[in-house]
Amino acid sequence: MELKKVLITGAAGFLGSHLAKQLISQGVQVIGLDNYSTGKKGNVQELSDSGLFTCIACDVSEEATLLMPVLNGVEEIYHLASPASPKFYQAEPFATIAVNTLGTKHMLELALRNKAKMVFTSTSEAYGDPEVHPQHEEYRGNVNTWGPRACYDEAKRLGEVLCYEYAHRYELKVKVARIFNTYSAGLRNDDGRVISNFVTQALTDQEITVYGDGTQTRSFCYVDDTVKGLQLMMACEQANGQVINIGSPVEISILEVAHLVKSMTQSGSRLTFNPLPKDDPKVRRPVIDKARTLLGWEPSIDFPEGLRRTIEAYREQQSK
Repeated sequence: MELKKVLITGAAGFLGSHLAKQLISQGVQVIGLDNYSTGKKGNVQELSDSGLFTCIACDVSEEATLLMPVLNGVEEIYHLASPASPKFYQAEPFATIAVNTLGTKHMLELALRNKAKMVFTSTSEAYGDPEVHPQHEEYRGNVNTWGPRACYDEAKRLGEVLCYEYAHRYELKVKVARIFNTYSAGLRNDDGRVISNFVTQALTDQEITVYGDGTQTRSFCYVDDTVKGLQLMMACEQANGQVINIGSPVEISILEVAHLVKSMTQSGSRLTFNPLPKDDPKVRRPVIDKARTLLGWEPSIDFPEGLRRTIEAYREQQSK
């Protein structure tokens, strides 16, 4: 029997590599594309031994990607390629815009050519610094087009527009996942995002750097739950042409996260406070009624348990 052929863009990234591992464990043939701008070869090195994984170094923003014969016969496309941390997308704004616009269009063209299904990973950043709380999919957001986060926020929003057009003009089976903060040990420890920052700082007895006064909130979803949500979206016919929030409906302040990390690592690190970056959202929490109804999905790993696993894995990496 011929194996199902699935494409993941950004396969060497944090989320892409976790998704690839899960699909391979299910006996699926996975082709990964990555330009390694933020993804790491080490994330997918062991997967090559399975015989089910091929990772090709390329940039999906370039049209030549569409000409690769290996992409013929792909049945499902997970378009994950993009820097996702402010540290990285602000360093490469034009590449970030390109991968989420041109790259998205190229993947939609490939899906159309192959009659394939596609999931585009958008972001909770599409809501900007929200004036509606919690955020449901119909909320149009409060995004600043003239600021340091716009290259990511607005590029993802335009990626969603492209998906809308292909869904409505060509009846393409494309779905948009608005992903809220996802974490686990696979996050680069130089990633600049809050969990990787706090855990790395606590384990190395550095100062734990809190931006603003720490009252701003986030909703953290463990990577296994996010991956499951993406797979359920891909499989669900009712999700075609839909935007769905994938994230934890449990909200926690950044200051609470800092104290929890400090306590769980038994760290002597002290907290320091830095100015809040421009356009940093003050609140973040998804309404996940649509995910529950359409997909039967909600997170199963609570934040303390996910954090415990993350700390253990970071500790193990350090000891090596």
